[in-house]
Amino acid sequence: MSTTQPIRDSALLHEFKDFYLEKERNIRNYALCILGLNTALRITDILELKWGDLYDFSRNCFLEHLTVTEKKTGKSSTIALNHSVVDTFTTYRGQLSAPPARDTCLFPSRKGTNQPLSRSQAFRVIKRAARSVGLCQHVSCHSLRKTFGYHAWQQGTPPALLMNIYNHSSYQITKRYLGIEQEDRDNVFKNISL
Repeated sequence: MSTTQPIRDSALLHEFKDFYLEKERNIRNYALCILGLNTALRITDILELKWGDLYDFSRNCFLEHLTVTEKKTGKSSTIALNHSVVDTFTTYRGQLSAPPARDTCLFPSRKGTNQPLSRSQAFRVIKRAARSVGLCQHVSCHSLRKTFGYHAWQQGTPPALLMNIYNHSSYQITKRYLGIEQEDRDNVFKNISL
């Protein structure tokens, strides 16, 4: 059985992110990738989001934080919305044919009225972008969540904080999420000069 992996290579990650923006010109799919990469949310939680979860309609601006009750754990999580997310959703909102309402799905399906993308369709969106950059194996919707953790860890975020962000019950689960490979271990030894 294969295990979903994070996208480790920064150059491939950049190409992956930009596939729907530059090549396909599909802002909805681009926004899905950006939100997944920058929030560490599970795809089931992402697909249930409405515009009112990100946007303050009374003040006509994006919220500073997204608060989600995770479907899997039932735990509440508050996530700061960074400039990548806000910039992407500003563009996305501006390209909609009509201004969205609070209860409008962030990622609508083409089927039905105000129905979110299905999990299987979100998987196809992620797989298509992954294949476009040569990532053919072990990439799924969960790769977005794992990629967040891997790159946060690479940038020096303590694993205990990542464990808290992920709402994991054990450090072992977080270690698996980080996708630490021998190459990462080798770099530690190579960069230590005592």
